[in-house]
Amino acid sequence: MALQEELKKQGDFLFKHRSYLPLILLIVGLGIKIYQEKFVAESVLSEVLESISFMVGLMGLGIRIFTVGYTPKNTSGRNTKEGQIADTLNTTGMYSIIRNPLHLGNYLMWVSVVMFTGNIGFVLLFSLVFWIYYERIVYAEESFLREKFGKPYLDWASNTPAFIPKHVSYVKPNIKFSWKKVAKKEKNGLFALFLLFWVFESVGEYVEEGMFVVEEIWLYLGTITTGILYLVLKYLKKHSNVLEEAGR
Repeated sequence: MALQEELKKQGDFLFKHRSYLPLILLIVGLGIKIYQEKFVAESVLSEVLESISFMVGLMGLGIRIFTVGYTPKNTSGRNTKEGQIADTLNTTGMYSIIRNPLHLGNYLMWVSVVMFTGNIGFVLLFSLVFWIYYERIVYAEESFLREKFGKPYLDWASNTPAFIPKHVSYVKPNIKFSWKKVAKKEKNGLFALFLLFWVFESVGEYVEEGMFVVEEIWLYLGTITTGILYLVLKYLKKHSNVLEEAGR
């Protein structure tokens, strides 16, 4: 199999399982957290990483929310069962600045949890693995979009960087922001962020103090509140049309 086809095959596989495979790295992260608390003295760098980690995660979630809220139906979805789906080509909003805003949001959310371990080596390793992992996903996505949309896609891609913005020529979307779509598609993001930080903090406290006690009350309240919100939104999505919106 030629390298081009092999990369696409790998990308299609990773695309369908992209919501689950990074969990392997988080399991490793728990091991790193335990190691840090047990054997490594806290440094200024580790304190900085831990102190800004949650804000980095919120930044990633914010990018995802801002992106998804301005997208029409059957675009920018998770599509883990169906594979690649795109009824239209998104080129406005966040997509006018970078081609892969959702992947950038994913990276910031994942790396925020990795940063919470306080281990800079693990942050760098995770970033490298994430890059290799998502490079193949992006390759599969762009192959699909290039085949489906042709020249309009190539024109947009040639002027829009993949991940790091090079200009500020923001193009305003021609549709309004939809909180309903955000609630429907991103309902688990904030809860997952709070839950993961709570788990990592609990494990760290257990290693250090011998009991699962989290001193940060905001983690308790945030995890409980966002967990309830997630369950409510999940119920509404499954049993009502409250979150449905024409064309979104």
